[in-house]
Amino acid sequence: MATNHDRPFDLLNKSIGQQVLIRLKNGTDLRGKVQSFDVHMNIVLENCEELDESGSVRAKLGVILLRGGNILFLSPA
Repeated sequence: MATNHDRPFDLLNKSIGQQVLIRLKNGTDLRGKVQSFDVHMNIVLENCEELDESGSVRAKLGVILLRGGNILFLSPA
């Protein structure tokens, strides 16, 4: 749970090993488990899936590296 003292990287750190939903700037939705991240918010997701508009799995992507500049938002899944 977020508190007033949590910083963005604190929240990302708490997300390691947890499943998250990520929306990219191009509108693509991805769901996967956060494996690691760096100071540029590049994120490695494992068991990643691309979702369609209804939230159903469109494609299974496996392990991927997301460039932080392409991420619009990240949310617990």
